[in-house]
Amino acid sequence: MADFKRWKEQRLSRADASRKGSVDEPIEEIVRLLNGRETFCTTSSCSGRVVVLEQPPAAAPAAGIAGFEIQKQSCTWLMVTHQLCSTKDVLTALQKAAADAIFKFEPFVLHVQCQDLEDAQLLHTVAIEAGFRNSGITVSRKGKIMMAVRSTHCLEVPLTQKERLMVSEEYVDFVVQVANRKMEENWKRINRFYSSLKLALESKNHSMSSPSEEKEKGNGMDSGGRKKSQATKKDGGSPSHQNKNLESEDDRQSNTNIFH
Repeated sequence: MADFKRWKEQRLSRADASRKGSVDEPIEEIVRLLNGRETFCTTSSCSGRVVVLEQPPAAAPAAGIAGFEIQKQSCTWLMVTHQLCSTKDVLTALQKAAADAIFKFEPFVLHVQCQDLEDAQLLHTVAIEAGFRNSGITVSRKGKIMMAVRSTHCLEVPLTQKERLMVSEEYVDFVVQVANRKMEENWKRINRFYSSLKLALESKNHSMSSPSEEKEKGNGMDSGGRKKSQATKKDGGSPSHQNKNLESEDDRQSNTNIFH
């Protein structure tokens, strides 16, 4: 645990190396919530974005993922926004293209290093239930545990070839509207993830503090140090009556929707 804590302090003290240089506003609370816990450390994130980028001229095919990463790094960004976009902005960006341009929507992504596998599993459950169905956990050979929150509702459409717009402006408007709807759905999932994460972490804290309560129950004492039978008699309630009250409360809790 000491090693993880030391590594986390070093990681969070570094300057933000992302293109934007800061955490996107829609997910600031999520990042703050996770980094405020000893067992989590966010390593990269994006709240979701709409991008128009220009690919370099086709070169000799490169093998495997490494080749794809090299090609991706060589792209020219013509437009990027983390908000809803307009057809006018996209058409303006396409006028800058000197080669093949692509229009993309990329949903929320978050990478978190976790101290324990149990912590990663908690995040994974919350992510899946919030709609991020492509989320997953990886464990390196050295035991580094990473949890990635990812979704599958992406969009990628080629629009120009060698500076020439290959589709009508009406079609450009169509894909922009599709991307905007995906962005709105993306924000809904982010809100569900944040609400569910808070509940899951609060529940975990409660379960960690419960052993002392169980010990009191085992000793036949209530929280005020009285014998349970005496406390029940004084309150004028029978054990069966109290059990019914507890059961009804449990039913209400079990029916509580984790999504807000």
